[in-house]
Amino acid sequence: MRFVATEIPGCAMVEIEPHQDERGFFARTWCRNEFAGAGFSSQLVQCSVSRNRKRGTLRGMHFQLPPSCEGKLVRCTRGAIVDVVVDLRSTSPCYLDHVSVELTADNGRAVFIPPGCAHGFQTLEDNSDVFYQMTDVFAPELAAGLRWNDPALAIDWPVDSPIMNQRDRNYPDLDRDWLGGLSWD
Repeated sequence: MRFVATEIPGCAMVEIEPHQDERGFFARTWCRNEFAGAGFSSQLVQCSVSRNRKRGTLRGMHFQLPPSCEGKLVRCTRGAIVDVVVDLRSTSPCYLDHVSVELTADNGRAVFIPPGCAHGFQTLEDNSDVFYQMTDVFAPELAAGLRWNDPALAIDWPVDSPIMNQRDRNYPDLDRDWLGGLSWD
């Protein structure tokens, strides 16, 4: 695996290094030692999958409040998505900045999202599946989110008129004072 840093501290693209032959390829997608050696959490405690039937489906922008230390390793296993990560850590030099990355079943890339970042994605193809591995157990009482089209975030989503549930559509705009008082350390 190769770890390619993004502009957000602690957030990295994880690229596979496939070993190919006439059958196809084999590639490692997770290794505790490699993740620890790259400075990322090497503890995964929960996995989830998201199946998305239609192009334009948007899920996000989700995050876990402290004291959760939920980091995520996100990979598209079927289809294609644009994944967006927003840095919510007020001590970060990239506070409220975001990165967008394309994850597809064909490119095999994943993105590691550190605790203190919001996450969302939009599907680029029908029938796209997303596989999550988390560093902390999901706690519903700590679940929070930001509005997907908050002007302060200025996220350029690739598909207009997204397919969303009401919860994600109705998250509030960000509150800098409230966010600034949170600590994921």
